[in-house]
Amino acid sequence: MKKPLALLILFCTLGIFAQTSVEKPSKCGSQKVEQLLEKLSITSNELELKVLCHKLFHEGKKDAEKQAFNRELLKKFEAVLSEPGSFENYQFDSLKNDIGILTSPDGKFRIIHWNVPAEDGSQEYFGFLQEHFSETIKHGFFKRSRIDSMQLYPLIDKSAEIKNPENAITDNKKWFGLLYNRIIIKKVKSKTYYTLLGWDGNDKFSQKKVIDVLTFDNKGVPHFGADIFSYQKKYPKRIIFEYSATCNMSLRYSSKKDSIVFGHLAPIQPKLEGQYQYYCSDMSFDGFGFKKGKWNYGMDVNAVNERDENDKFYRDPHDRTTTNNQSNKVVDRKKKKKKAQ
Repeated sequence: MKKPLALLILFCTLGIFAQTSVEKPSKCGSQKVEQLLEKLSITSNELELKVLCHKLFHEGKKDAEKQAFNRELLKKFEAVLSEPGSFENYQFDSLKNDIGILTSPDGKFRIIHWNVPAEDGSQEYFGFLQEHFSETIKHGFFKRSRIDSMQLYPLIDKSAEIKNPENAITDNKKWFGLLYNRIIIKKVKSKTYYTLLGWDGNDKFSQKKVIDVLTFDNKGVPHFGADIFSYQKKYPKRIIFEYSATCNMSLRYSSKKDSIVFGHLAPIQPKLEGQYQYYCSDMSFDGFGFKKGKWNYGMDVNAVNERDENDKFYRDPHDRTTTNNQSNKVVDRKKKKKKAQ
């Protein structure tokens, strides 16, 4: 039996989990539930999280309802992720259609996050960064020991308060909230940079694609934004593309070319320049190539549609503009003009 179908049957059978608050079954029922969950490779904690996700994304209609359900979800996630061994023991496979779960290629951290759309069309983002952290302790001149620990950092969305976000370096308590779909590792000397590709729903008029950077200091504390971009004679700490809520924009990493490729944006009419709610992709592509420790901007990139399993995007189920087809289709403008004639 496939896991989604098994979950559906489980939800129908165990009506107790669908009450206003998630209640624990009786001891007799609890044993049967735990046995069934064990067969499905799902823990009772994950089932509770699944029910809370359903409440938030499907039952919450008003902002007040969503906020209440979201507080429950945050509290439960914090408790589960704080458990020893949770990084290895909880993969949350049953939740991946509801929230974004992204693990770094080197296995050192993962980001568990989601967005909550408001009635006015704006978005707020929530989540946690869970990190494997190793610290070297000195004992005198010659003796050293290594301590491995798991650290959990709540991601607190302060996008509205960050002035000039393109040039801001922040931490988890002042997070430029968005949904990430790709992590690219780059090492410059002894420093490791995790380049993050993501999407921000912004509001009902425009949305954003973002190239951000995550680093960790010597205590394991995460920081977002870094001096690692060279873009049109400027050196921003992150790259933000804003465009119409009714359009799509491609942003992906080409592992074969080791470059970040994105659709070039332009206003639908010249007089609308600077009003980003009227910007759309013009079907040409630009990009960033990594050289000399920086992502360097290049124009008119030849964006060949490559089949690479590692380039799959996380698709947010609440993103009203993203489609299942995330491929980049290059249009031959000459042929298009001939057909128009």
